[in-house]
Amino acid sequence: MKTIFSPLHAGHSDTLELVAGELVPGFEKPSRAEFIKARVESERLGPILPPEAHDLSAAKRVHAADYIDFLPTVWSAWEAAGHSGPALPFVWPTRGLRGDVRPHATEARLGFYSFDGGAPFVQGTWDAIKSSYDVALTAAALVNNGERAAFALCRPPGHHAGSAFMGGYCYINNAAVAAQWFRDQGAARVSILDVDYHHGNGTQEIFYARGDVQVLNLHCDPLTEYPFFLGHADERGQDAGEGFNHNYPMPAGTTWERWSAALDDACARITDYGPDAVIVSLGVDTFEKDPISEFKLKSSDYPLIGRRIAGLSLPTLFVMEGGYAVEEIGINTVGVLTGFEGG
Repeated sequence: MKTIFSPLHAGHSDTLELVAGELVPGFEKPSRAEFIKARVESERLGPILPPEAHDLSAAKRVHAADYIDFLPTVWSAWEAAGHSGPALPFVWPTRGLRGDVRPHATEARLGFYSFDGGAPFVQGTWDAIKSSYDVALTAAALVNNGERAAFALCRPPGHHAGSAFMGGYCYINNAAVAAQWFRDQGAARVSILDVDYHHGNGTQEIFYARGDVQVLNLHCDPLTEYPFFLGHADERGQDAGEGFNHNYPMPAGTTWERWSAALDDACARITDYGPDAVIVSLGVDTFEKDPISEFKLKSSDYPLIGRRIAGLSLPTLFVMEGGYAVEEIGINTVGVLTGFEGG
């Protein structure tokens, strides 16, 4: 399996995020991608290739154009306003406030285009965002051109980014971009299977009223876990998308037995849907030692995930999402991929 990777991700470093009233060092750090890359190499999964450059037209197929145009301007505008630390929002247009008028101040625009304080900018952030997007599209092209599967080692991740908002370490929704790109290349239907511990709220929001992209999320119950305000089982899609959105919220402490039953059900729904391609939003923060998550999957479980996905017998794009600050992120991510290869 070919892996697409860009070293430009490393410019997005030394960030801060707002968590429960504290500014803390960002859990989404460069070592995540480097652990995975090292494991790809040590396991000889396949060649690691650089991404090809793409313009932003594919991003604007799933994101609002003004939102995408804003992202490259953040750091220079932040510095021009006299700020020196990581750029973060501090005010949001919640219920009762105007959300239809874009403010001029960069500090306010950060809040206008976000839903939390977990998507910081430093000097190298835009280059990392753009390279992550390029990684996803380059890997998608491999699958579209006949590869059985490819791995987009994206950093930063993307599944919390919605049509016009960032959050949860995510800026451009790489899986959503790839799904739309497959559609634009002629795929009649695409399925996105999100196995991250946290609900892919951005992916759901983007495709919620569409029937041509099926979205399935296995995640911790939003009643108790981030992102809190989306991901319930009764969210089934609307209008043309009715019945094509499937959520599998599970309680903290979930082990392989319950989690794998949800995976089996999701895979059965994919088979019934009959897509031309599957995109896996590959988060491995379901791991029992992950520092910000509370599922109890073990390293030995991850090859089984890959094997089950391989059983779909569909062209498959793996897009990296979450998994934090532990060396096992490489073991578990590549475990999924080697399990798929052997499935």
